[in-house]
Amino acid sequence: MDLNLKKPLIFFDIESTGLLIPTDSIIELSFVKILPGNEERIKTWKILPWDYERNCQRPINPSASAVNGVKDEDLVGCPKFYEVVDEIVEWLKGCDLAGFNSAKFDLPMLAEEIERVRHYMHKDLDINLHDMKMVDVQNIYHAMEPRNLKAAYRFYCGGKDFEDAHTAEADTVATYEVLKGQLDMYGETLKNDVDFLASFATRNHFVDYAGRLSRNEQGEAVITFGKHKGKTAREIYNTEPSYFAWIMNGEFTMDTKQQFALLKKQFDDERKAQKMQKEKPLSEEETVDAAKMLKGHFTGSLF
Repeated sequence: MDLNLKKPLIFFDIESTGLLIPTDSIIELSFVKILPGNEERIKTWKILPWDYERNCQRPINPSASAVNGVKDEDLVGCPKFYEVVDEIVEWLKGCDLAGFNSAKFDLPMLAEEIERVRHYMHKDLDINLHDMKMVDVQNIYHAMEPRNLKAAYRFYCGGKDFEDAHTAEADTVATYEVLKGQLDMYGETLKNDVDFLASFATRNHFVDYAGRLSRNEQGEAVITFGKHKGKTAREIYNTEPSYFAWIMNGEFTMDTKQQFALLKKQFDDERKAQKMQKEKPLSEEETVDAAKMLKGHFTGSLF
């Protein structure tokens, strides 16, 4: 079954130096862009992982190399992420996203690399991944038939295996084929619509990809960890503003820090607006009304 798309949908997969988002980096990024009408475009980047603080190549964890087969020397001469970020952003603009287990790892990792470029290279990037719909094919798969990508491909794509598992491009193409197979098999349950698929069997509505902040029923950002777990960010802003500085200096993802910074700016702006409103001089009409009110309350004489 072809996908029913209102705008392009990018299937993507990442290979990285390891699994710790704050301290690891992308070494391979693959996009399969499906346009309305189901035309396909494929692009893969090999990337030299870069440690911005030490200004050197970030080494690949041996356990990661054992899975993806990439070694440090294989990436010598490849561009750094900040050198190809403009091209990556152009591919992303105006699209929704899809992947296999991507909401949990690939999307936060991509966001982290983008935020690093903004922070360390002082580059203005016109992209906000939080504004994009995310279809996680693994969530659908686990809701229907809990297994992994290789088993999913075998199950939904005619019993065959696919070659080159754990290379970004092969995994990305396989994920696209699995989603089409899911739509064929579960046509009565699944709607061929990105909005529906992005919300199907998804996890809680987190503000940041690491899940340090979530939204309550009132739409307020709520802290999900530590001593302030369950409290709103607004409450902590009012009672312990130094907490926000602790977040910015802590070992949290760049995306988590960015979301806390945006909340602090929102609260700061609200406080400034309230202060300005209190200090605002009365208009002529307000002055007349105030005089009338005072006159109504005053019935004696001054002398």
